Amino acid sequence: MKQLEVQIMGQSYVLSCPDGGEARLLEAVARVDTAMCRIRDAGKLRARDRIAVLAALNLAYDLADRPAAAAASAPSNAPADPDSTQRIEQLIARIDEQLARDQQLL
Repeated sequence: MKQLEVQIMGQSYVLSCPDGGEARLLEAVARVDTAMCRIRDAGKLRARDRIAVLAALNLAYDLADRPAAAAASAPSNAPADPDSTQRIEQLIARIDEQLARDQQLL
């Protein structure tokens, strides 16, 4: 496992990723940072935890749309992709962990 220090919405985070997964993690960080900054810059929210939850919901909704398009051509009884499900669960766990840390700072 490798650790990377990244910036999301101006705050530093140290994240672990599997060897060879750096590019994917950095891409994910860029997506989260962009989503969170867009919500913050809209001017309606300032609380980091609320911004993170809205960004997570937007990203999860976008991700859910991708398999839906692919599923349209697949049989209706096809099982969900276990890798995608596991990745989503891992992302939710990371978001929960970061929100818990931010809550301790308040």
